[in-house]
Amino acid sequence: MPSQPAAALAALTRQYGGNQGQDIGRVDVSEPASISTGIAARYATAIFELAREDKNLKVLEGDIDALDGALNDSNDFGALINSPIYTRDQQGAAIAALAKKMKLSPTVTNSLRLMASKRRLFVLPQLVQGLRDLLAEEKGEVTAEVTAAKALTKAQQDKLAKSLKATVGKDVKINLAVDESLIGGLVVKVGSKMIDTSIASKLSNLQNAMKEVG
Repeated sequence: MPSQPAAALAALTRQYGGNQGQDIGRVDVSEPASISTGIAARYATAIFELAREDKNLKVLEGDIDALDGALNDSNDFGALINSPIYTRDQQGAAIAALAKKMKLSPTVTNSLRLMASKRRLFVLPQLVQGLRDLLAEEKGEVTAEVTAAKALTKAQQDKLAKSLKATVGKDVKINLAVDESLIGGLVVKVGSKMIDTSIASKLSNLQNAMKEVG
């Protein structure tokens, strides 16, 4: 059963996209990754500065969490921002309706509509990460991208954050994702540093070593 937000996202994207029952899938975007990152960085900086000027950084943080959840939970949302089947007007109408459903701030809503009009919604994942980084820098903290074999409790996340703070010297915010294929352990990325304690990774390394020997 899909979650209630995911179901709402699916209904709205079908309504405004006019593709009910059709699998529109994903497509490769022509811009290189470096260009996409640059586009996202410009939007992220503009949105962040507007939110800081209006003293709405806490609201912005909530918007980012909502968008991140939509990106992770809804295939329809991913299709909306990536597929060329949708026209600019369809993307704009759908993203405006979704923003209203998710109760996003006017600053973020208007930015998403602008991105839709310029065919830039495909950089939304990079935009979300860019905004997280700017917020973390503003608060003097770093974000740890944590992938676990199963969901961590609040107490476990707090303990992990405390442990990472002792290593990096800054407050750490945990951005958690679950991947059952890890079998066990964690994959933690803080900036350019990667910490992998998963069994799956160890098995993969062992298999690679055995191939080299053979």
